[in-house]
Amino acid sequence: MSESNVATAWPTKLDEIRVDYPEAPPHVPKDRIVDISFAMGNVPNDLVDPYEPFQWLNGQDVPRLLYNKPAGGGLGAIAGGSATGNWVVSHYEDIDRVYCDNDHFSNKGTAEFQRLIGETFPSIPLGLDPPEHTPYRMFLTQFLGPATITRVMEPMIREVLDEMIGEIADKGEVDMAWDFARVFPVRIFMGMMGFPKDMFDDFLEWEWNILHSGSLEKMQWALKSVLDFLRGFIAEKEKNPDQFLTSLIVNGNIKGRTFTDDEKIGMVWFLWLGGLDTVAATIAQMFRRMALQPEIQTMLRNNPELINGAVEEFLRTQPILSSARRATKDFEWHGVQIKAGDSFSCLNPAGNFDPTRFENPREFDPTRKGNRHFTLVAGVHSCLGGHLARRELRLLLDEWFKRIPEFRPKPGADTAVFPGLMSIRNLPLVWDVK
Repeated sequence: MSESNVATAWPTKLDEIRVDYPEAPPHVPKDRIVDISFAMGNVPNDLVDPYEPFQWLNGQDVPRLLYNKPAGGGLGAIAGGSATGNWVVSHYEDIDRVYCDNDHFSNKGTAEFQRLIGETFPSIPLGLDPPEHTPYRMFLTQFLGPATITRVMEPMIREVLDEMIGEIADKGEVDMAWDFARVFPVRIFMGMMGFPKDMFDDFLEWEWNILHSGSLEKMQWALKSVLDFLRGFIAEKEKNPDQFLTSLIVNGNIKGRTFTDDEKIGMVWFLWLGGLDTVAATIAQMFRRMALQPEIQTMLRNNPELINGAVEEFLRTQPILSSARRATKDFEWHGVQIKAGDSFSCLNPAGNFDPTRFENPREFDPTRKGNRHFTLVAGVHSCLGGHLARRELRLLLDEWFKRIPEFRPKPGADTAVFPGLMSIRNLPLVWDVK
């Protein structure tokens, strides 16, 4: 991306984002209608803290409910949004309610991109609500809890890190986004699921087209490709079980009841969709922040006991996603009428920095107590892979600081970032080799 593409003028008050939208539902007050697309991670900047332009949206003078005019055609509805617009909550307390109040807010139908090619199976458990959601969540959690990760996954993570860091340590440079962050968590995920290594490039190409291309034709091609592969892989594991997670899922059961074909593909597809680029985006932004703010490197290198807290701060200050929910019933909230079916977007890049919850919210503080951020969501739909993601990040920092000296952006490198899931495509870093 060129400098000309890096935004420098950001909205700083409500009047600058208010828009006319005659097609808005009649129950939406006209003074709440805004265009908040600038805060959705689609506009790059080159700030050390790339989420800083959104900080005012959690201010006391900003209404607790805004209504975002739709953008990007009808594809947003597949990810849990709405083709007619959606309510936006940007204050910590309200985001917490949307994530945790299952009586008023539903996650049903979220991230069901498969509907674009006529598939009807749900994404399990993400696209289900309690109580239907609960047994699937409990079934999958047994494979992704801390104890299992320590016993099964940590040796694999350390082995991959030893290999990948060993390959670059004496070179003095790496494209941290493309050659490391894009690769490391995917190798762990593929190893966990038992997927063949030679599918690496295909997986990333399919995932990119589904989540980032914005092209219906490319999305449909990628969806058909990945679902054809997954169904074939599931059939193989039914015939030839092994110790990896895909096999444990498709040959598993809940209270003695084996899974239907839709349940099997629903769970494996959901893990596939969520396992490829969220951690990659987090790693790229984490190393960008440390490269631009080297005192963080020094602090963690000299005080490795701070790494666990630092991971939580990197997560809090890098909210990759703003998750969606849908109202289950008519009700009044903050003096505004909500209708059943209304879509809600939780603006995590504002909520994670709400000063009513976090003291000095823009300060990076690895000693911060009670760091209950929303980067991995909250409530019953909190990130299923959260324990694995945290372990990957902790072990990465621990191994990295043992073998790589202070690093910095390569001279002339573009350090701009999309503050969201698209994140950073390339991040050349250099260090002095002794």
